[in-house]
Amino acid sequence: MAKISKLKLNLFYNICYQILSLIVPLITAPYISRVLGASGIGEYSYSYSVAHYFVLFVMLGVLNYGNREIASVKDSVNKVALKFSEIYIVQLAMGIVVIGLYVIYVAFFCKFNRLVAMAQILYIVSALLDISWLYFGIEQFKTTAGVSSLNKIVTTILIFLLVQDKNDVFIYTVILAGGVLLNNIFYWIMLKRYINVSAISLNLRDIRKHLQPMLVLFIPVIAVSVYKYMDKIMLGILIGTSEVGIYESAEKFVNLPLSLITAVGTVMLPRISNLKEKVQDKEIKKYNYISMILIMFLGFGIVFGLAGISDRLIPWFYGIEFVRSTYVLLVLLPSVLFVSWANVVRTQCLLPNKRDKEYCISVILGAVVNFIVNILLIQKYGAIGAAIGTSIAELFVCLIQSFQTRNEMEFIKYIIDSIPFAISAVAMFFIIHSITFKSDLYTVVTRISVGGLLYCALSSYFIRKTIKAIK
Repeated sequence: MAKISKLKLNLFYNICYQILSLIVPLITAPYISRVLGASGIGEYSYSYSVAHYFVLFVMLGVLNYGNREIASVKDSVNKVALKFSEIYIVQLAMGIVVIGLYVIYVAFFCKFNRLVAMAQILYIVSALLDISWLYFGIEQFKTTAGVSSLNKIVTTILIFLLVQDKNDVFIYTVILAGGVLLNNIFYWIMLKRYINVSAISLNLRDIRKHLQPMLVLFIPVIAVSVYKYMDKIMLGILIGTSEVGIYESAEKFVNLPLSLITAVGTVMLPRISNLKEKVQDKEIKKYNYISMILIMFLGFGIVFGLAGISDRLIPWFYGIEFVRSTYVLLVLLPSVLFVSWANVVRTQCLLPNKRDKEYCISVILGAVVNFIVNILLIQKYGAIGAAIGTSIAELFVCLIQSFQTRNEMEFIKYIIDSIPFAISAVAMFFIIHSITFKSDLYTVVTRISVGGLLYCALSSYFIRKTIKAIK
């Protein structure tokens, strides 16, 4: 009972933080889009996308691997300290090398705003100090959510105070990248509360044993990044940073609600990994079912809710310069369902069972599909072509991972029990899309209010039925 209560609290803390993460861009995005414009947002997004690839090499797959490994020994503070030190030394060594390489990139190879690119070095240094995986592994989500929430509030205030015109892209970058850095510094300040520092031991042989599995999990991280960040880089190179801004603005409305869905996976990975160590298969199946039904409820609501308000939301929210983002958003929306489904499969079956090779294969194939579609469509259709590539790639990955885990997870049951949410969401879409007023703001607020209440009312019976079924 206590464990279930802790799991609920962890979900609560993580979802509360993700809700704050939803609110902050809703506050800052309209301001930033008008101050920096599509070109300024594109400059930031392009520099961030490039810097993110360097960050990936610093982390080297440690977020999933470290989370899983720490979770498997979290009942022993000495083992946690030992495993933490073994894994982190790899991250530290990679970080030092990658920071040097990034400086070389900015000095000799950067084609766009070099000053903004140099500001992103704060983001790369933050990756060197990122030990959130330790806190996730020991299920200290209250700590990570608290620190990150405070950081979000501070950076939001600084954006409004310091970013004043289109020439402030550098300041905007420093605020965001510096915020991430301070966030990770706080994790180190609090470290002594959660591990036995005296148990830390640095044995080269023990360190080396982590390198291979980290590299294996690094492969899917790179592959996923191809259809998460490479599309923006390709847009910037093939068309221009303004088109990156159009794509980024639409993608933000997909990524923000998806953070609620991935919050469930972040919390469940260490829990399932720990249950797997204790061979509690019945409990695992129960959690799989609860998670998938919850995720599908959220996913259908997000997809059809955003589709129902997009035509009036984008112009009001970002300004007339971003009208084309509406069409990009509609193309991206199906990927929400594919990502949601695959997130449960990945975090509650593939990764806890250490089926890293299968996970790698699925995302590599997805990356290849995405890259091919991008090459074929970006030059002709711009941001819409990139959005098509992303949605197709996410569908491909979802199907492959489902096939890989067909014997462990009850997919037919998940699909049947999710149909009522799909029906409720479609009904909500047609009703709210018919609501129109002269004011975009009034229309959007009314559609969201009516849609949210309607969808919850239509789905409430099936939610209660699900809860009764698992008791």
